Amino acid sequence: MKVLVSACLLGENCKYNGGNNYNGAVAEFVRGKEILPICPELMAGMGCPRTPIEIVDGVLMDRDGKNVDTAMREAVEMAMKQLSSEEIQCAVLQSRSPTCGVNQVYDGSFSGKLIPGAGIFAQALKEAGYRVIDAEDVGRE
Repeated sequence: MKVLVSACLLGENCKYNGGNNYNGAVAEFVRGKEILPICPELMAGMGCPRTPIEIVDGVLMDRDGKNVDTAMREAVEMAMKQLSSEEIQCAVLQSRSPTCGVNQVYDGSFSGKLIPGAGIFAQALKEAGYRVIDAEDVGRE
């Protein structure tokens, strides 16, 4: 069984600002397991660093007003097809991300305000029946 993990949580510099979200609790959780790192934003060709993206009225937009919804949804669809042949134990995803957020996402105002909800990749995984864990909940389960 494999664990799907947001690549930024493992220290890969794929975050919008060029950095990462390395999470020691996640690294410990996946130690000894086969890991499938993923970054939907990079799969969509967004690059790194990139302009921040949020969900604005159901559409993925960057802070400059560019609609990136189609590219992001196609990347999620591609990722889901790739995963269909894998045995995934669970997915550990980055909190608050417009793609990977599990419990909350930013509200689309680019002001840092959070609302309940899930990113598009986390939602697709949930709908496909995968166990999805917010990185902030690792170690609390």
